[in-house]
Amino acid sequence: MLEQNKIKLFVFHYKPGEIIALAPEYVHIWVGKNRADNKTGFTGDDTGINISDKNRYYSELTGLYWVWKNADADIVGSSHYRRYFTTVNEPVLYRIKRLLYYPAGLWKKRFGLIYSNNPKFWKSKILTGNEVASILQNYDAILPVARKLKYSIETHYNRYHNSNDLRLIERIMSTEFPEYLNTYKMVLKGNRIFANNMFILKNETFRQLMEWLFSILFKFETEVNLAEYSGYQERILGFLSERLITVWIMHNNINYKELPLIYFKKLKSNLDA
Repeated sequence: MLEQNKIKLFVFHYKPGEIIALAPEYVHIWVGKNRADNKTGFTGDDTGINISDKNRYYSELTGLYWVWKNADADIVGSSHYRRYFTTVNEPVLYRIKRLLYYPAGLWKKRFGLIYSNNPKFWKSKILTGNEVASILQNYDAILPVARKLKYSIETHYNRYHNSNDLRLIERIMSTEFPEYLNTYKMVLKGNRIFANNMFILKNETFRQLMEWLFSILFKFETEVNLAEYSGYQERILGFLSERLITVWIMHNNINYKELPLIYFKKLKSNLDA
């Protein structure tokens, strides 16, 4: 079994705030820090080789890029300040509550997510380093339960974003990675996606994914005017990354285990260590 000190599970925060204090393998990263004053408990994504100043477009990916270029671990994890992996099954009462959302069409959206406003209760149920090491003895990756969309991934994206984005990605892929085109088209026609740019990977697999992913995203960036994306749409490269990571996982036949996420919709202002 891999030693816990070789496991780093990075928790990305878009601004410094409350931290759920966990085991040492959890490292809290302030993404988009971009030379702001340091804050206790956070590592910034603006040291070493970094793209911190592009955070408005890349979202948590500026943190992932920093990890790729500057961190060292045998196992690398990506999570969010209010989304964490767990091996705990969704409690029965939570399942019943989720079923009540069925008439409103929210049942699929909440699939694989354990919503809670009680971090103190769920803290002990967040995935541990020992659990990670145990799972990755038999799998190459840990991924969030694939989100079930109401529409195909392509239709969903075109409804909420610019449809030209997916066409540009296809053109880039046809030139740079033509062997991925069939998988790309297959994934777009499906309705399941590994959302939130969250995963836990062995180091070699992580580095292969980052090399492939950022080569496409950087090419995309050079062929569009990012200034034309505003508000919610500014996070364009983060949105595209979710689709691309799904493509990469499927194309490379990665042996993965899906785990649910604890989703702290509203973190309480004071968390005990």
